[in-house]
Amino acid sequence: MRSVFLEEIDAESYANYLAQSHATVIIPAGATEQHGPHMPLGVDAMLSRAIAGAVATRLGALVAPTLAYGYKSQPRSGGGNHRIGTTSLSGATVTGQVEDISRSFMGQGFNNVVILNGHFENYQFIYEGLEIAVGRARESGSEARAMLLSYWDFVDEGTLERVFPDGFLGWDIEHGGVLETSLMLLLHPEKVDMSRALSHPPAQLKPYDIFPEDPARTPDSGCLSSPVGASAERGQLLLDAVVNGVARAIEAEYSLPVAALEVK
Repeated sequence: MRSVFLEEIDAESYANYLAQSHATVIIPAGATEQHGPHMPLGVDAMLSRAIAGAVATRLGALVAPTLAYGYKSQPRSGGGNHRIGTTSLSGATVTGQVEDISRSFMGQGFNNVVILNGHFENYQFIYEGLEIAVGRARESGSEARAMLLSYWDFVDEGTLERVFPDGFLGWDIEHGGVLETSLMLLLHPEKVDMSRALSHPPAQLKPYDIFPEDPARTPDSGCLSSPVGASAERGQLLLDAVVNGVARAIEAEYSLPVAALEVK
């Protein structure tokens, strides 16, 4: 195949791939959400797709079209659903979408289904959708299994020390900060404008939520920490850690043969 991206290959090539015992599909999941003035709304979807592509190339997998809308942005992880440009789904819709798409792939013959999540708020709703999809597929005699991973869970402590030599402030304030910005500078540099990156103290988050949301509780930039200091070099460190970790996890869980690891 000339591409690992499902939407870029023809149906016959797709069918030939699906006939292989190691056939694996990775579904990137992101969101449409503000990421400050220096980055576009599609960061979560762009990063999950790019990482999925790198992992698929290594494993001989296919990457499905990205789930580009996600669950509501929350002040303590994404700046808040009230921010302009953030366009969200309900939890039930995320769960239903994941169930339908996953069951469709399983019904076509995929026994190895992976969702690579790039938007923090999605996780539990994707979990619910995958659990339902696998349960119903197995009731119909399928041997399908599914995996759910968030890419940031594969950034090890050694990598964090190299990316944040002055100390890592914590995952809860990384929205729009150095980590995401560094990955974007590596993978989509033309979509980042560091001249608009604002320097400000990290958000002082409360250990609870209030309704309606109070915009004053997070920085005006929409970023929970400043992206100043981000670089493509730091992005490469992050990408290497993530791709290696995710690929190893998928390979181990699905016992992929050596042949499946060849880039075609």
